[in-house]
Amino acid sequence: MDAVAATLFAALQESGMPEVPERFSVALAHQEIPKAILAEIDNFIRTFDRVTTRSAWHENVPASVPEIAHPKRDEVCFFSAWDFHLPAEDPAAWQLIECNDNGSGFLFAALINRLFYEIFGLHRDSAIEPPPEFATVADRVASMVERETRDFFGEFSRHVFLILDDRESLERGKFRHELILLRGLLRQRGWLAELAAPQEIRWNGTQLLWQEQEVSFVINRSTDFFWQDAVFSPLRAAYQAGRTYVAPNPFTYATRSDKRLLELLSRPDWDGRLGIEAAERALLSAHVPETFLLREDNVDDLVRSKEMLVFKPIHGFASRGLLTSSQVGRTRLRRLLTKGEGYVAQRRVPKSRLRGPGTADVFLWADLRVWAYRGERFLLSGRASVRPDILDLTPPGGWLATYARA
Repeated sequence: MDAVAATLFAALQESGMPEVPERFSVALAHQEIPKAILAEIDNFIRTFDRVTTRSAWHENVPASVPEIAHPKRDEVCFFSAWDFHLPAEDPAAWQLIECNDNGSGFLFAALINRLFYEIFGLHRDSAIEPPPEFATVADRVASMVERETRDFFGEFSRHVFLILDDRESLERGKFRHELILLRGLLRQRGWLAELAAPQEIRWNGTQLLWQEQEVSFVINRSTDFFWQDAVFSPLRAAYQAGRTYVAPNPFTYATRSDKRLLELLSRPDWDGRLGIEAAERALLSAHVPETFLLREDNVDDLVRSKEMLVFKPIHGFASRGLLTSSQVGRTRLRRLLTKGEGYVAQRRVPKSRLRGPGTADVFLWADLRVWAYRGERFLLSGRASVRPDILDLTPPGGWLATYARA
């Protein structure tokens, strides 16, 4: 490890990422995204938000999900992330790979962007837009939380702000220190903020409680997206009673992040029912790769086209369960259907390519993650993979400093 890399890792550790680089890999490279492309992506995200918040979308989309996801909710998640691939041969042909309303890494990304910019001397290039300082991002996140609680309750709540995740993730998860950072920035505002597992909360019939203190606001990091495990019964009760703000929640997941939605967004077959307008369709079709829900009647077609596809579990996350074309055949797809394991097949989109740090013959494949709230971008991020076909963040890959460039 050279001196500059050691300086970066030490700065990240001091700032709240103590497991860099041993357990949390950060690439010693960066990517620059032209501002013209970011302007197009901004317009796309606003269109995505407009389409997915219409009453026609809400009335038709949640039909195939558990009942808890059906009633409309007003919470807006403040750490939604859109993942894009920018093909190396034509970055302007960028494609949305998926949307996450429960994305991890936004505070880590803010630290990486700023410290890499300072330590690697990117400030000497005036065409690179300076990333926000971490304090600026922290203040903006706290302002988002404050807006959400005021919009939901009509006033600011003085009860507990609870960051909820499963016990194992809080003890050993890769992003547990990010949750500690999130708790800290809320506490800096003078708010009661805590971390807890679902086993630590209870519903008394009128209030959600943590250590006998009323919880008014839950930042939900669980990946049990519909809270089907019994341990979530207190959260389900509070949510259904409308007494507690929870985001993300089953409704936001069902209407924004469920991978089945990519089929509706990528293809015009359901536009009339969903209220998608002609200009919106043109934009969506240009930038959402064609996606198909795995069904009994399309198995043979998908197998014939598998070299052009990647197969993803509907409720997967962090690339878990992803299948490449070499892992897929007719027998396997039919077995997935028999077991009730929902999958989508998405047209494969190449990533951009970066040279690995300090070498001319090692390449990394990068994606772009855009963080936005209520249609407005507030942070860029990325991941650099050592493999082009799956997300493999082992060194020299890792989370990737990402900047706008004029």
